[in-house]
Amino acid sequence: MNHEVAVTGLGVVAPHGDEPGALFQSLLQGRSAIQPVFPELPKPAAAATVAFDETRWFTKLQLAGVDRVSQLAVAAADMAMRNAGLSTSDADPERVGVFSGCGMGGAAALEAAYRGNGRVSPLTIPAFMPNAPAAHVAMRQGVKGPVLTYSVACASSSAAIAEAAKAVQRGEVDIAIAGGSEALIVPGVVVAWQAMATLAGFQPGEAAGAVRPFATDRSGFALGEGAAFLVLESAERARARSARSYATLAGWGLSSDATHLTKPDAPGQARALRAALREAGLQPRDVGYCNAHGTATRIGDVVERNALAEVWGDDLDTLRVSSTKALHGHMLGAAGAIEALITVMALQQRQLPPNANCREIDPECRMNLVMQDDTAAPALEAAISNSFAFGGTNSVLLFRRA
Repeated sequence: MNHEVAVTGLGVVAPHGDEPGALFQSLLQGRSAIQPVFPELPKPAAAATVAFDETRWFTKLQLAGVDRVSQLAVAAADMAMRNAGLSTSDADPERVGVFSGCGMGGAAALEAAYRGNGRVSPLTIPAFMPNAPAAHVAMRQGVKGPVLTYSVACASSSAAIAEAAKAVQRGEVDIAIAGGSEALIVPGVVVAWQAMATLAGFQPGEAAGAVRPFATDRSGFALGEGAAFLVLESAERARARSARSYATLAGWGLSSDATHLTKPDAPGQARALRAALREAGLQPRDVGYCNAHGTATRIGDVVERNALAEVWGDDLDTLRVSSTKALHGHMLGAAGAIEALITVMALQQRQLPPNANCREIDPECRMNLVMQDDTAAPALEAAISNSFAFGGTNSVLLFRRA
């Protein structure tokens, strides 16, 4: 028997705060969290960082060997479980799973080791390993079922949510804590991304508007940090305990480009889009909103537009599109999770976050972009969230209104 998958809990630690409703309102208002960082670097850098008080979640003793990436994950997962009205005592701990995405692991621990003048903490390895966030969430929640980490660059947490949904659908777990975390805002990582020439340039005082997805004058993204988790369970189980359901995770699609490590491929992305629609039993015209991957790179935005056009065809203008990375930055391994959460909020509130900072749409990216003064979506019934990664992994999540 295949179960319908309900989203019953939301938890987030983001540059706009740790309350989903307040985060969503900030996005609706077009408020950017991107600001200058590391003035000591040779080249100007900007990022979206989290104001995080780790003492809310950890004692000083507990913090030993726990990198920021794991701290953010523990907090977001804990809030998601509370939001769902759940603790692991409400289920057999062997039938609860953690499905977590993380692209690069504990960057702060690695940076400290490199810059430690020969003094390297013996806890460096457990702090920076990419599966540490999932392990810490499992320990905090007492989870004894599958605890899995997906590391596929920018698609990591979207793929984790898709795999969690499959486990719930098939009845392998009763509760899935699914999402991801990333905390890469350290000088060494920022310099590495600058060397790749993918980060947005900006003039002094203009960092907040530096990321311009689908715009003629776009120049790249800004890094972000944060964590987001969804609680997934079967719709039957949710109804039985009178739980609130934010949305149904109705479809998911995973594909590989198999063409190039860093250059995206429209046919590969289209395969993931079609797979998500097929799983949900929907036609393209049934989906009213797309939270785009939209990294504001010269090549990536055009390829994503072409993939959507290939699948939607003559119905492309019925699909409203925005990339929220313009406001919260690109969270890499956590991007799919926070953008899934935002997509769920859009469905629930029937409001769409705008595609910020786009004054003139690139003709090659022509789509029905959400504008700041036109965010209402009173008839919205289904929405997708795209995550297209370096390495060629594509992940699409399709949500239906509860």
